[in-house]
Amino acid sequence: MASKSFSNSNVRCVTLIGHVDHGKSSYADSLLAANGIISSRMAGKVRYLDSREDEQERGITMEASAVSLAFKLRRHAALEAKGQANPTNGDAEKEGPIVEDYMINLIDTPGHVDFSSEVSTASRLCDGALVIVDVVEGVCTQTITVLRQAWSDRLRPILVINKMDRLVTELRLTPNEAYHHLQQLIEQVNAVMGSFFASERMEDDLRWREEREQRIADKKASQDAQAAAAAAADTSNSGQDEEYEDHDDEDIYFDPSRGNVIFASAIDNWAFRLERFSVLYAKKLGILESRFRKVLWGDFYFDPKNKRVMGQKQKDKEKRTLKPMFVQFVLENIWAVYDSIALNRDQEKIEKIVKTLDLKILPRDLKSKDTSVLISSIFSQWLPLAPCTFAAVVSNIPSPQEAQATRVPKLLSPDLSYFATPADLEPKNAVQADMFAARSDPADKVYNVAYISKMFAVRREDLPESKRKALTADEMRMKAKESRERARAIQAATGAAVQQAPEGVPLEEAAALQHNGSDKVEKQGEAHEAPSETKVEPISDEVAIGFSRLYSGRLRVGQSVVVVLPKYQPALGATSLLNAKHIKDIKIEALYMLMGRDLVAVNEVPAGNVFGIRGLEGVVLRNATLFAPPGNVDDLDTWLKTDYAKDVVNLSGVNSTAAPIVRVALEPKNPSDMSKLVEGLKLLNQADPCVQVLVQETGEHVIIGAGELHVERCLKDLQERFAKCEIQASPPIVPFRETAVKGNDMPPPKTEGAPRGTIVGSVANGLVSYRIRAVPMPLELTSFIGSNATSIRRLQHERRADADEESAKAAQSLDGQEGGKVLAPQQFWSTLEEKVANCGSDWKDVVEHVWSFGPRRVGPNLLLDRAGLLAKSLRARTNQRHLLADGRFSSGLQTPDEATDGYGERPQAENGQTLEEVLHSVHLGDDDAAEDKPGQVTFSSKDMNDAIEAGFQMAMLQGPMCAEPVQGMAYFVEELSVDREEAQKEGARVRLSQITGSLMSSVRESCRQALLDWSPRLMMAMYTCDIQASTEVLGKVHAVLSRRRGRITSEEMKEGTSFFTVGALLPVVESFGFADEIRKRTSGAASPQLIFAGFELFNLDPYWVPRTEEELEDLGEKGERENVAERYMNQVRKRKGMFVTKRIVEAAEKQRTLKSN
Repeated sequence: MASKSFSNSNVRCVTLIGHVDHGKSSYADSLLAANGIISSRMAGKVRYLDSREDEQERGITMEASAVSLAFKLRRHAALEAKGQANPTNGDAEKEGPIVEDYMINLIDTPGHVDFSSEVSTASRLCDGALVIVDVVEGVCTQTITVLRQAWSDRLRPILVINKMDRLVTELRLTPNEAYHHLQQLIEQVNAVMGSFFASERMEDDLRWREEREQRIADKKASQDAQAAAAAAADTSNSGQDEEYEDHDDEDIYFDPSRGNVIFASAIDNWAFRLERFSVLYAKKLGILESRFRKVLWGDFYFDPKNKRVMGQKQKDKEKRTLKPMFVQFVLENIWAVYDSIALNRDQEKIEKIVKTLDLKILPRDLKSKDTSVLISSIFSQWLPLAPCTFAAVVSNIPSPQEAQATRVPKLLSPDLSYFATPADLEPKNAVQADMFAARSDPADKVYNVAYISKMFAVRREDLPESKRKALTADEMRMKAKESRERARAIQAATGAAVQQAPEGVPLEEAAALQHNGSDKVEKQGEAHEAPSETKVEPISDEVAIGFSRLYSGRLRVGQSVVVVLPKYQPALGATSLLNAKHIKDIKIEALYMLMGRDLVAVNEVPAGNVFGIRGLEGVVLRNATLFAPPGNVDDLDTWLKTDYAKDVVNLSGVNSTAAPIVRVALEPKNPSDMSKLVEGLKLLNQADPCVQVLVQETGEHVIIGAGELHVERCLKDLQERFAKCEIQASPPIVPFRETAVKGNDMPPPKTEGAPRGTIVGSVANGLVSYRIRAVPMPLELTSFIGSNATSIRRLQHERRADADEESAKAAQSLDGQEGGKVLAPQQFWSTLEEKVANCGSDWKDVVEHVWSFGPRRVGPNLLLDRAGLLAKSLRARTNQRHLLADGRFSSGLQTPDEATDGYGERPQAENGQTLEEVLHSVHLGDDDAAEDKPGQVTFSSKDMNDAIEAGFQMAMLQGPMCAEPVQGMAYFVEELSVDREEAQKEGARVRLSQITGSLMSSVRESCRQALLDWSPRLMMAMYTCDIQASTEVLGKVHAVLSRRRGRITSEEMKEGTSFFTVGALLPVVESFGFADEIRKRTSGAASPQLIFAGFELFNLDPYWVPRTEEELEDLGEKGERENVAERYMNQVRKRKGMFVTKRIVEAAEKQRTLKSN
């Protein structure tokens, strides 16, 4: 198969997506069996694409696996004229069949939420998706997630309703009940697709209205004052004539009559589309196949007397008791097979069915007591799964040439609307023209563009190059003859006896063996005289392979290409200094066809294919873009000066839907293995697209995973593959957030006569004093700032030449996950004003006084300047009006010319002087010297402002309770002053120049104390938990949830089944071991799916102790009821080495003594 060549029009790239345990890997087994990769009897049981040992043990997929499948498809002339494809089924017409070779690049993906990043990497490489849905469980949380991923990546989906056998054998539904169940399931999936379309349409409508208003405003502005009224009337009339263009959503829905729905049972190896039965019955009934297929699904009924099809209204009018055509012609036949074999064994009926369908079943299978063997044998011949799937893929999923015309524009412009105009989908240059058309003709000058979605590790011994090639008998005889001739030559030259090479050793190894034997004595003598000067570094046992898709051109082994890293900015050009470190050149070492567990080496890959590439180690960490102009890249520096360099594109950027939330600190059990651990972590960071590896300030090596299962897999890979040493892992580290609320019974404020939360501080013996007030932010405002961390980061860091990578990571880690679409930066401030206006009069004009966000300048906390210390607020500094000539933002720092520019005024000292004037007089001294001394340290108000902001950022990063980040607090800087009299004293200048560090520490402590002036609270990381359980185990599910402090939010019964879907919120800190416990308690009948849902307030004061008489009477002086919030806080403080108040002796008066009775 590797030697075959397929045209682009006969290649399809498809991914299998769906919820966990819905049968994706079993479905892939049946497709592999059709290619002879595995036995057809083992299909659905071996799970061939689950190549990891832990995948087989747990029964779930953890890594995306790709395989290339070749098949032949017969097109019939009668259907070809109508643009329809039909699989080879033996019953179809045989007029002029056209047999074509096709190849499918199939990628099986995990369904577990911890590995949803694997779904993101796979969908970027494919043009279509087989969406697997369990017919009983229906639409689950991960089903919606993968459908959203397919929608955002513009994949053409096919709905596969799997496990149809459960309707018969498990639920015992009648064919009519099963039909209504299937109708509801398809409606649920279509409702999800419709919600995506509605969201896109609302955004497009909003965009259209904004553009229309902008056009009207521009037209009004262009008119002179005399014609303004006439122009306004004209524009209003023209605006009435313009109407929003409505878009049709018919193509996005699943409809069995359109052929994009497959009914299947992967475990029994059968599947069908309506086309399979419409072709059969249309011929028997003498009805046109295309018309019969349209009425085979839906509320249509067949009148056997008059041989006509009637609708629901006609049936009700005639009051006929007829069955739907799908029940009559399809389901009843399938139900009859299952009833005669699995439910009510009837051997005569079985033999009649086999004879009627003209099937060839072995006698041993007919008499087998194992019903699954007989069912599989009958259905695999009657309704074979693989031909049905292949035909559906070819007819519904476009070829790379057709698909890339709509998908590549979205890759190049992620913000492109779903309703993009044809002008937006037109290529802008030669590179885009090649990518849109998937050109690969070597005769043309085609650009080579490939996208690497992830890196995965392969053992070096598993590479094709490392495996010995099987030799034929003639080759083995020729090799033995050459070996004997070489041995005689060596014996004649050395005069020594030659050691015969062992059987099976290659010629080169045999020659080396003879050479080692002849020079043994010499080497022994030299070993004592001259030690080895060169030390060969050990070669890693793991090799990184790129998981790639070629969008245009052809790649060959040995070809030099340019690697474009994710941070490359195409707008700046390849010659920009900012892009220099993000563009590298490499030489392709090897290309592979991915065959599940195996790799097949190939010399060339044409456009439109998924493949593996070697030679990226040390250059690509996770994803990248490969680019090469027509020809070869011999020298990168020379190539950057050519015209080709300006057309470099960047396709990188995989959004992970599962945010890393669970941290584990690692150390080797043997300290001497630390170097192995460090190298292993590097390999793990490259091989896993979701894990984050970092070194904390304390020197600890930490990995952050998406969940408990993901972390377990990472630790297993580290110990067994990457580091190959024993590793000791800490208990899971779960993040908390610190905040404050307005409690009922709070102690008096710390500052008398001032509002609660006010802290007055001073440094350098009162030389500089300040007043800061902390106020809890409204929940709506906190949520808005937290969900738009990306917009805040863009506002502040796009104006910098080199973006701060630390803050970029902080935006995601502080928010937990960046969900979906983010607010445009230019809309952030206006939207923030609307949110603030809804928070009451106390928050009026807050937006104009925003100094900074925190922590790391992107978090959900505010520093507000009410003392007028800044010349410009943060809004003014990030306003488009302050763009410099080179396109960057101005710094916004206070200069003498900006003192009265309307964005802020100079702060006044107590005597009327500005803060700058007071500081300036201190530097001049009492004698009003004209010039400062050379090398003298100067100090300005900007230094004070920077110190205050730095103190605020530190306080927000490490709160007062357990040094966790703060969330939902606003800090008002109400006063900052310099004491004039103290400043005139001797040595004040030196103290003032050294005040920055003291002011920073003082502000940090003041912010912490201001938070504690309110009622402090912890915010816990929460999981949304979805569990499907039967009525028998529902009580056990509730018991496990309540024991782990879970809160049930919903409980719905699946219509037509005995299953309940339980929705709950579960603290992450209580979730470890939850999945195993609930499976044990329910004997495997319930399995939870945990998705990170952000942080939630835990409304219990960790510092609470009984004070009132009622509390003391109820709980005692020692508060015998455990304070759970205090326990969580002390766990974090103990882990971080902070002081913990722990009661060593709980009840000293109750201790037993050794006094004898």
